[in-house]
Amino acid sequence: MTANRKREGVYMVKQRGVSLMGLIVTLCVLGFLAVMAAKLMPAYIEYFAVKKMFSAMDQDGTLKGTVRDIRRAFDTRNAIEDVKSVKGEDLEITKEGGETVITATWSSKVSMVSNVSACLDFMVTTSK
Repeated sequence: MTANRKREGVYMVKQRGVSLMGLIVTLCVLGFLAVMAAKLMPAYIEYFAVKKMFSAMDQDGTLKGTVRDIRRAFDTRNAIEDVKSVKGEDLEITKEGGETVITATWSSKVSMVSNVSACLDFMVTTSK
């Protein structure tokens, strides 16, 4: 037995694995990230809902109507999707190369922790 490996009759073996402190810190970081993701999720759900409404309106030919018809069709779809951030009157409707292009831009402010907020800017368009 070597003197540097033996201490009071017991061999010193290098420990392997995760320490309790390491586990606690890792779980705290993962928990914090999960809470932040959960707070941001509703804003991104609305973004994807608007994107889905635009693609459905593009596919069913709604974009060939008048500006008033397009806004009304959006509001009708929005009644189902329940998007609070964008309404039919918020849509920017233009013509590009003979095609109707709808664009919606909005910002969403999400309270994260105490006085810290995340400001998310979204833009959805039917432009190709």
